Amino acid sequence: MIAAGTFTDLYTAVSQHYARQVQLLDGGRFEEYAATFTPDGAFQHTPGLPPATGHDGIVAELRAFHARFDNDPVRRRHWFGMVDLSPREDGAYDATFYALIVTVRPGVKEPSMGPSCVVHDVLVIEDGVVRNRSRQVDHDQLF
Repeated sequence: MIAAGTFTDLYTAVSQHYARQVQLLDGGRFEEYAATFTPDGAFQHTPGLPPATGHDGIVAELRAFHARFDNDPVRRRHWFGMVDLSPREDGAYDATFYALIVTVRPGVKEPSMGPSCVVHDVLVIEDGVVRNRSRQVDHDQLF
């Protein structure tokens, strides 16, 4: 939880929010990941597909996306960095950051990198907790 305070307090809370999100996502804990969004939150991460909305929609989207790895013993790690945070007039915050996904397979010495993305979030603070109102992921290879 965060209380009213400095920009440093806010930035720290947002960084902790992202650390928790990626660990939930990479751990396949999709229900808990979806709970880091507002109940009507929108999540768009697959190019060409509309955003998933609401907790149930986000969970369904993540399950469908990750089903392609069912027969591929892969470990994926999301790395978020270079977070730029700015207030919006409605009291929410725009957050833009870079994301890299690192993939490791058993027996393969070197991990593979990619995709590289720019992520655009709208964050809200509800009862001292950071939540996503929306997330839009833009893949760098599609420029």
